[in-house]
Amino acid sequence: MAVAEIIGAAVGVLLLIIVAYVIVGGTLSAGETIASAQKDLSSLTEARLRTSIILNKTETTLSGQGLNFSVTNAGNEMIGDFSHMDILIRTGGEPSGYQHLTYNGNMCGTEGTWCMYGDIVPDSIHPRQLDPGEKMWVWATFTGGNPVWFQVTTGNGINAQTTYP
Repeated sequence: MAVAEIIGAAVGVLLLIIVAYVIVGGTLSAGETIASAQKDLSSLTEARLRTSIILNKTETTLSGQGLNFSVTNAGNEMIGDFSHMDILIRTGGEPSGYQHLTYNGNMCGTEGTWCMYGDIVPDSIHPRQLDPGEKMWVWATFTGGNPVWFQVTTGNGINAQTTYP
């Protein structure tokens, strides 16, 4: 009989150790996940603070249903994720309204899209990326009346806007 009690007590202690190990392991894992998420959020916030773009109104031209304008990186952060950059255009006249334009690579002219028109100037550090101090030309193809306002928003949420003409 005494052997059964000893074996029962040993199994109970072993189960307590296993449960404690699982709880401590889960707590440590959750702590690592939270710390990693906070670090990522801090990194994204720092990138937003270092990002700035400028739209030059005097360099903006209209050709049919296409708007050609320049975007200058005035911040300290490289902008290269063009697929997550959006352009909003407000058109006047009939029909009027806001249009959301998405990136279309180098295929300019497709309605509802924008593309990089020509080369980035100067493009010496990271090819096909908008580094600080560099300028890229954009061709935005819209529908409807003439644009009266447009906005460019980067992938990390920084935007610049201007009126046209």
